[in-house]
Amino acid sequence: MIEVEGLTKDYGPNRAIDSLSFHVGENEILGFLGPNGAGKTTTIRILCGYMPPTSGKASISGYDVVDQSLEVRRRVGYLPESNPLYPDMTLFDYLKYMANLRRTKNAEERVNQVIKLMNLEDRSESYISSLSKGLKQRAGLAQALVHDPEVLILDEPTIGLDPAQLIEVRSLIQDLGKTRTILLSTHILSEAQQVCDRVLIINGGKLVAEDSPERLKSRISGAQHIFMEIGGNQEGIESHVRGVNGVNRILSIQNGILEIETLPDTEPRPDLAKAVVSAGYDLLEIRKADLSLEEIFLKLTREERDEIAPL
Repeated sequence: MIEVEGLTKDYGPNRAIDSLSFHVGENEILGFLGPNGAGKTTTIRILCGYMPPTSGKASISGYDVVDQSLEVRRRVGYLPESNPLYPDMTLFDYLKYMANLRRTKNAEERVNQVIKLMNLEDRSESYISSLSKGLKQRAGLAQALVHDPEVLILDEPTIGLDPAQLIEVRSLIQDLGKTRTILLSTHILSEAQQVCDRVLIINGGKLVAEDSPERLKSRISGAQHIFMEIGGNQEGIESHVRGVNGVNRILSIQNGILEIETLPDTEPRPDLAKAVVSAGYDLLEIRKADLSLEEIFLKLTREERDEIAPL
């Protein structure tokens, strides 16, 4: 549904995105991640037809974003980070106005449909200025959906929401992803891990990684951490743990919990359990601490910065 090939954008001497290529499949939610200044907003603006690339190509539903911009806009619903709401209009009038701008057939009927989809029936006659932050985000999603697009591009859709509102909006996005292609730009990495089928990480305008969160974890080699909880007396346990194959070092011992760093590509948990139990200690728990998406993100973007840093 979204195809990007060799996309490059220069602002004078500054290159915002550099030969970026990726795709988003039908009914897939792709998390679009990167630090500030990585090129996410520039990429989104090109995909939405707001600006042309310097070189490269991008298409949505088979239509070129430059040569067939109007066809692309008919098929894209866009929610920017700055939610484009008119506070002096009622929710219904605002959505009807947006539907008419989009030349949506049966505009009133479609507006009622999206109001119901967003669970906003009881606020349809409320002025947008009176809505809470969470309701305004849902109103913004309704705006992006009013013309029934095939593709949704959402830029930080949950920013500023409280925990209850976060759950609501994330659930809505997951439901929408069952029937639409979604490109989700977010700084909340746990959100991408929970909501997205795949994540794409860019840095300095270049693609750093693209895969599912789970497969990204398996691709990042290096030491892992193991947490082991011991009941009762722990005196002398360090000597039994250090002698186990695959253990690099003990990072900490606190309140009966040992944090252990392992050597790369090893799995010492079975031997650790045997060593501890046979030495007479009470083993309450042993678990591996998987890399979080935050750790993967920091590792990848840090490595990229190191590669491009001047000598």
